[in-house]
Amino acid sequence: MRPMIFSALALCALTALPLYAEPPVIEAVHAQRDGATWRFDVTLSHPDTGWDHYADGWRVLDMAGNELGLRVLAHPHVTEQPFTRSLSGVAIPEGTTQVQVQARCLVDGWNAGTTVISLP
Repeated sequence: MRPMIFSALALCALTALPLYAEPPVIEAVHAQRDGATWRFDVTLSHPDTGWDHYADGWRVLDMAGNELGLRVLAHPHVTEQPFTRSLSGVAIPEGTTQVQVQARCLVDGWNAGTTVISLP
C-alpha cells in the first residue's frame, strides 16, 4: 500500500507546480551596420499556443547586460515557426565587437541565457 500512497503524493506535488513551456530559441542573428546604427534580423522559434502564451520580444544587450535595443512582438506566431523579425536603429557604442541577443515569452519572461554574436 505504501508505494501507492507515495505515487499519489508525488502526482499531487507535480500537478501543483506551474507548467512552463520551452523558452524561445534564437535560431539565427544577422547584424548589419546601417550608417551610424545597426540593423538586427533575429530568427526565433517557440511553441506559441496563441494569445495566452507566445514569444513576445527579443533584445540586444551589450556584454555587460545593458539594453541597446528592444523588439516587441505584438502577436503569436503559432503557424509561422521559426520566424524572423528585424530591428533597425540600434546604437552600438564605437569599439564594441560583441553583443548578446536575449528572447522573451509572455508567460515565462526573459530567458536566462543569451546568444552572443560578433559584430562584422
